[in-house]
Amino acid sequence: MKTPLALLSMAMVLAAGGCGGPARHNEAAIRPIRKGGTATMASAPEVYTVRGDFTRIVVVRVRRGMDLLDGLKKAVAQEKIRNAAILSGVGSLTSYRVHAVSNTTLPAENIFYEARGPQDLLNVNGYVMDGRVHAHIVFSDNQRGLGGHLEPGTTVFTFAIITLGVLPDGADLARFDEPGW
Repeated sequence: MKTPLALLSMAMVLAAGGCGGPARHNEAAIRPIRKGGTATMASAPEVYTVRGDFTRIVVVRVRRGMDLLDGLKKAVAQEKIRNAAILSGVGSLTSYRVHAVSNTTLPAENIFYEARGPQDLLNVNGYVMDGRVHAHIVFSDNQRGLGGHLEPGTTVFTFAIITLGVLPDGADLARFDEPGW
C-alpha cells in the first residue's frame, strides 16, 4: 500500500507532466455519434494531452465558517487563474455536501450526500478549467471515509489549505470535463 506522501508525489508528477500548449481541432468537423444515450463527438480524441510547466503555485487558506467551494472560487478570481491543477488540500469541516455518479451509462446521474458534524478534510483535488472550479474532496469522521464532487454547503471548521498549480495562459482545459467530448 502506498503512503499518502507517495500518492501525493505521484499526483504532483502526473499533474506537472500535462500542462501547456494544446493541440487544436476543427470545430466545424465535430459530428455527434450516439454512445450510451448521450451524444459523443466523433472528433473527440481518445486521449488528449496538454503539456508544460506550472507558471506558479498558489497556496489558498480558507477560514473557519466559510463555504469551501465559495472560498476556492474567490481565490481563483482573486488570483486571476484560468486553468490550474488542484494538487492537494487538508483541513477540517463542520458539514459536507458532495455528489457522486450513481449509474454506469450516459447520461450520468448524480446522487448527493450531505451531513453535519466534525470531519477531517483529507484531500482536495481536481482542476480549474477556463475559470471553473471542478474539485473533489475526501474526508472522514471517526467511523468512515467518504468523498465526491465538492458542492456548495461544505463548511470549513478550523481551516482549509489548498494548493493550486497554475497552468500557462496557452493551456486550454475548457472541454476536459464535457461528458460528450
